[in-house]
Amino acid sequence: MGRVSQAQAEENRKRVVDTASRLFREQGAHVSVADLMKAAGLTHGAFYKQFESKEALVDETTAHAFAELARRHTAGLERNDGQRDAAQQALIDVYLSVAHRDDPADGCPVAALATDIARGSGGDEARRVYTEGVADFADFLATDDQDGIVRLCTMFGALVLSRATKGSPLSEEILKAAHADLTETG
Repeated sequence: MGRVSQAQAEENRKRVVDTASRLFREQGAHVSVADLMKAAGLTHGAFYKQFESKEALVDETTAHAFAELARRHTAGLERNDGQRDAAQQALIDVYLSVAHRDDPADGCPVAALATDIARGSGGDEARRVYTEGVADFADFLATDDQDGIVRLCTMFGALVLSRATKGSPLSEEILKAAHADLTETG
């Protein structure tokens, strides 16, 4: 089999990062390289042509997931209060929804990667990117009346608990209670 072009190699790398980002958020970073590459439609050996280690891939996918999160909410990052308030409200509505609960692969990296990062998956780079991502997310959520870290912790905790109790009435009750708390006007 012939060598792939530089453009094809870059496309393959992007496909692996995209696939890993989804799989790690859905299943955790313990997904095997073989399963990951199969999901990406590439050979196991191709992994080592693209990445020096799985840890390096976790580092890169963590950065990819947080960049994706930021891209989704870029319009709301502007300091215009009306736009920012609307963007925060839209984010809370989506974050504390049944659809987000049921789709961790496309969901928030804060909730999906927390356990893996805490257990040392990836390296120092993954932890640094995760920490910066959490800080940026909390900054985005801050209002004149509410601390962004508290708001993020409420959202994160509600999402994780609702995923853990999925299938019970408690799951949706958790989402609704957190949503009501975060959106009540005072």
